[in-house]
Amino acid sequence: MSAASLDTSAVRIIAAEHEHLAHNYHPLPVVIARGQGSWVTDVEGKRYLDLLSAYSALNFGHRHPALVAAAQEQLTRLTLTSRAYHNDQLGAFAAGLAELCGKDLVLPMNTGAEAVETGIKVARAWAYRVKGVTPDAATILVDHGNFHGRTTTIVGFSDDAEARAGFGPFTPGFVHVPFGDASAIEAAIDENTAAVLIEPIQGEAGVVIPPDGYLRAVREICTRRGVLFIADEIQSGLGRVGTTFACDREEVVPDVYLLGKALGGGILPLSAVVADADVLGVIRPGEHGSTFGGNPLAAAVGARVVEMLATGEFQRRAAVLGEHLETRLNELIGHGVIAVRVAGLWAGVDIDPAIGTGRQVAERLLARGVLVKDTHGQTIRIAPPIVIRATELDWAVEQLRVVLTA
Repeated sequence: MSAASLDTSAVRIIAAEHEHLAHNYHPLPVVIARGQGSWVTDVEGKRYLDLLSAYSALNFGHRHPALVAAAQEQLTRLTLTSRAYHNDQLGAFAAGLAELCGKDLVLPMNTGAEAVETGIKVARAWAYRVKGVTPDAATILVDHGNFHGRTTTIVGFSDDAEARAGFGPFTPGFVHVPFGDASAIEAAIDENTAAVLIEPIQGEAGVVIPPDGYLRAVREICTRRGVLFIADEIQSGLGRVGTTFACDREEVVPDVYLLGKALGGGILPLSAVVADADVLGVIRPGEHGSTFGGNPLAAAVGARVVEMLATGEFQRRAAVLGEHLETRLNELIGHGVIAVRVAGLWAGVDIDPAIGTGRQVAERLLARGVLVKDTHGQTIRIAPPIVIRATELDWAVEQLRVVLTA
């Protein structure tokens, strides 16, 4: 779909954005006005099947009735107090999320990047106050190809040149190891290592899944060497991969969960760091906080999200539909697709360069009523709402087949 094919209202809206918004995104040329379930509608009235789910923030679909009801009810009562006072929603949310994670404590924030930054602070405080690392000497191991957010600290330990260039100097204290290589983690740990911070599945890199046994090996190494295992489950967690957390695929429990995106139900930002008291308890009053973190509106929605996940319904649905999606996508290998990686209802599809770039394929799918997003040149990511139907997945894959063979 080109700008020339848009109607006047869409062109006007896009022009206003281009004129008045910082150009930190390069969105596809569509202006979405409404959404329900797995579908969105643009300002012209054309419908699209959403296979991105706002990077997994919409695991439960657009405007899920139970989540909208929780937000609407709370909007009539109280939206914000700051953490200067207690509110009547935060305790129940924290208790439910702690139980879902099998942990003691929750530290609520707003965005995923905030959760990662908070996790870094917690790991360093734990290293100094519990492990006995020399002050200001703590290091954290991170993977090549990681994506944990775009704050200056986080891009400082990214190896994505586009994310880093022009934003230094960067925060020290991070050591890179290859993703999926447990022996490299073992070799890199020393007396100053506070934590290993990994994505159990790398999302922004193109849904890159580590070798079987990797997470179990990381868990064993961290336990034996006395360092924290921090799992960034901001994209991979909360039902996306057919289990509550991606770590569950190997029956592994990290020391610290970093959560976000779907935790807010696709309605508002909500993130959290979740850990046991011997880890998260190192944070003292006044050392960390957020005016909006743990606000009653977010807590009310987050509590409903936790209730929905506690039934296991969404995890089972993602597992079953993910197997179906994988079967259909594999049929395209050799027909415009080089490789497919699938974990639950989350897929990375590598496009043959002879067909075009990932961006070009995403634009062609847009013209056929399917929304996806490219990453790293030749890959498109597929992460539909878990409420999607198998017939809708079939239709979407058929549109991809048409685009690849046209």
